[in-house]
Amino acid sequence: KAAACLIRPDVAERLPPAVLALVTDQPYRAFAKALFLFYPQAGWPLVTGPTSAPIGGPIHPTARIEDGVVIEPGAVVGAEAEIGRGTRIAANAVVGYRVTIGRDCFVGPGARLIHCLVGDRVIFHSGVAIGQDGFGFAMGPQGHLKVPQIGRVIIQDDVEIGANTTIDRGALNDTVVGEGTKIDNLVQLGHNVVVGRHCVIVSHAAIAGSTVLGDFVVVAGCAAIAGHLKIGTGAQIAGASAVLDDVPPGKKVAGIPARGLKQWAREQASLRRLAERSRSD
Repeated sequence: KAAACLIRPDVAERLPPAVLALVTDQPYRAFAKALFLFYPQAGWPLVTGPTSAPIGGPIHPTARIEDGVVIEPGAVVGAEAEIGRGTRIAANAVVGYRVTIGRDCFVGPGARLIHCLVGDRVIFHSGVAIGQDGFGFAMGPQGHLKVPQIGRVIIQDDVEIGANTTIDRGALNDTVVGEGTKIDNLVQLGHNVVVGRHCVIVSHAAIAGSTVLGDFVVVAGCAAIAGHLKIGTGAQIAGASAVLDDVPPGKKVAGIPARGLKQWAREQASLRRLAERSRSD
């Protein structure tokens, strides 16, 4: 359905006849430049508001705050932000421009929330960073051109996010954390990651951009999941594993690279026996 497509000359002939070919040797770099034309302020995050917004002190006068909200000393609430009843914003936290937070939430001390929409009963522990730019660059011999990030982070109800965890905003689409998911300290979610409902992600896990997790997925500590993968509902990733391929629903995987848990256990047992035999020789 596209009207035009940035495309390399060697594959331009594959386009449907109705699509205009914008021929370039570096389509991704051209795409980054085009995004800057459409979104000239996207080169840096909007924290408290656009430059044209009036200065309003720590709590911007355009912010909409329901009764029963507690905002502790040092917290900043940006322009057009919305905070629901019963929510507490702890000392030195930042609630950015147009961020929406539901009811009965807790935003811990030093947490930073920008470019995000948050449901009800969500807990952010100290130092959480939500909605910063993902790692997007058009790389090349003439330097690495920043690709503007224009998506958001959507966090559904009853999510809990541990201290110093970072969740990047979407590049084009949104990054999503599903209802009831629990995320430990020091976890990294890249841009456009989609996490299903009631998942558990343990500390030091890292999930690269555009990977999709189904519901009730468990990712143990220090596991790493490559980008653009699909992790099926109920799958379990063992600690310190490196997932490089899709994981079917209900599958348990372990190791580097990750494979079936039983296979990994047999391999480890075989290596142990081989090592013991070598010592005895």
